[in-house]
Amino acid sequence: MEYRVSVAMASYNGAPDIALQIESILKNLKENDELVISDDGSTDNTVEIIKRYAKDDSRIRLVQGPGNGVKANFTNAMKNCRGKYIFLSDQDDIWFDDKVKKIVPLLKKHDLVVHDCVVTASSISQVIKPSFFKYRNSGSGLMKNIYKNTYIGCCMAFSRRLMVKIIPIPSEIEMHDQWIGVLNDYLYKNTYFLDEPLIYYRRHGNNVSSFEHYPLIKMIKNRIVFINQFEKRKKLIND
Repeated sequence: MEYRVSVAMASYNGAPDIALQIESILKNLKENDELVISDDGSTDNTVEIIKRYAKDDSRIRLVQGPGNGVKANFTNAMKNCRGKYIFLSDQDDIWFDDKVKKIVPLLKKHDLVVHDCVVTASSISQVIKPSFFKYRNSGSGLMKNIYKNTYIGCCMAFSRRLMVKIIPIPSEIEMHDQWIGVLNDYLYKNTYFLDEPLIYYRRHGNNVSSFEHYPLIKMIKNRIVFINQFEKRKKLIND
């Protein structure tokens, strides 16, 4: 079977929220699509929930994560994807029903597509920010996003040819979404920002990623580390 769309989800202790996310993703997928979930050693009943869904739906594939944090877990999920297009997914958001339908046509012309999202509390009725794009002034550009990252991983979908360039994601960097976006800005320069929310981006105490700004010293250090790893990958790609 030729897979059209692969969804790469990283899970870890997501039992309270992952069922709703799985259901929202499955509504988007066709028969020749797949949902690959890399679980990083959950100690709650996350794995049991995933297995229950996988038993009834062959499009779901559970793989064991490396147990080395979220970036390595996303790398593992992507490495196990077989689709032409790869969508990233957190374990606790909720996709709109027409997300994949709207993104796939754009991926035929662009190696990376990023869509907007509605930022909410745990309850999606509690809107924190109606537009992540407006909050972050989101847009493409290598230097723009090294200086201040405006990419958001859970709203990303990309081509397989970009995927093979971005993995493995360096453990030293802070954010995998910045890594993916900046590499596409460098390699293909064809990122498309769709100014339309297609998920509820839920923020609560169980989120793995942070929604707060880091102190200035840490931000400077993060940029230095990122640039160093970026230059190393550029050399590897160009050799």
